Amino acid sequence: MATAEKNKAEQNLTVESRLKSLYELQTILSQIDRIKTVRGELPLEVRDLEDSIEGLNTRIANYRQEIDELQKKKLQEKEKINESQSKIATYKTQLDNVRNNREFDLLSKEIEFQTLEIELCEKHINEYTRVIDAKTNEISLTEETLADRQHILAEKKAELEEIVSETKQDEERLREQAKELEPKIDARTLTAFKRIRKNARNGLGIVYIQRNACGGCFNRIPPQKQMEIKMRKKIIVCEYCGRIMIDPELAGVETSEA
Repeated sequence: MATAEKNKAEQNLTVESRLKSLYELQTILSQIDRIKTVRGELPLEVRDLEDSIEGLNTRIANYRQEIDELQKKKLQEKEKINESQSKIATYKTQLDNVRNNREFDLLSKEIEFQTLEIELCEKHINEYTRVIDAKTNEISLTEETLADRQHILAEKKAELEEIVSETKQDEERLREQAKELEPKIDARTLTAFKRIRKNARNGLGIVYIQRNACGGCFNRIPPQKQMEIKMRKKIIVCEYCGRIMIDPELAGVETSEA
């Protein structure tokens, strides 16, 4: 029922009233665009800094996890050393009670093997220590970078909040005005306008004729097409840029006749 009533209301709207409302809507949206321009690149900079800080925190967490794993490996190597030292002590005690050269050689080889195992473990421990020191240094450097980024982010956020607080009331008022205008435009034209505006570099979805040219791309408009635009009987778009076109009078712009 609501959809049927909406369609009936749209049918009662003249092309001229739709175009007039559409141009009023464009004027309001352009004011909102200017407010966003005042904010500049700050919202994007804030998002980039937040992403960067998240990445740095992840990097630090990964370094710390790797250090924990290396510390565990060091402990394992130290346990191996203790085991080898215990075996060597046992073998040396057994050397005092050997009965022949074969047993002596066998025990001597076991002692030599365990000594080599200790040396290998110590080598691993030294390697792990070097890597831990390097990663600890990386954490320190990353934390310095993180502190700098956090400081910059705090400044950027404060700057953005100040600008937003100054313009928030105006933006909300303009958005409310824009919302009130939309029912005065048929859904099809409104959808087309929003699509054109989104793709337009300057955000203009509807423009008026300026010096016999499109007010968006400034390409010349043939006299016959200009006449059709002035009649306001149908929606006409620029064949070059696709923007909806209206005559200056409908836009409330005075033109001096040469």
